[in-house]
Amino acid sequence: MRQPETGSAWIYAGFWIRVWASIIDSALLLLLVFPLLSLIPGAARASRAAPQLFTASGRINFDALALAPPGPLHVVLYWLLPAVVVVIFWLTREATPGKMAIGARVVDADTGERLRPGQSIRRYLGYYVSTLPFGLGLIWVGIDSRKQGWHDKIAGSVVVRRRRTVEPVRFEAADDASNPQTGWNNE
Repeated sequence: MRQPETGSAWIYAGFWIRVWASIIDSALLLLLVFPLLSLIPGAARASRAAPQLFTASGRINFDALALAPPGPLHVVLYWLLPAVVVVIFWLTREATPGKMAIGARVVDADTGERLRPGQSIRRYLGYYVSTLPFGLGLIWVGIDSRKQGWHDKIAGSVVVRRRRTVEPVRFEAADDASNPQTGWNNE
């Protein structure tokens, strides 16, 4: 693992900072996917072709509520494209843009080195395992001592970030003696 620069140390990235990274990543993926949907004919339902929720008489049209099976473009845009983009970021940059924004990296839990391709794919698929039981595998990040979600445990990965270490403040003994009540010099 690369050592952090002088004056900082690696720490495990906790739950809330990773939530922020996830929000950033989700917003960026939406900015990528929605314009593609509008450019590809038939990928998104046209408003004129979509059945109306209410009939002319004011009754609910239950046929409009039926779920249509996703077509191949939906599968590519909603499932495959995000997976490929995220895995490529992990392999090339060790982080998605959201994790880069918070100064975090996704690395191998044993060595601290870059994830291997199979490890990255297992981590991505592990998100589904982490999410399905009411998000418990994601919440696990806040409980685990190494801040690993189930997807991290499945892939053998951890998320780390730099924390600046600072020298503690030191006061001179002469200043403490000048005002025994507060320790402050009242000059």
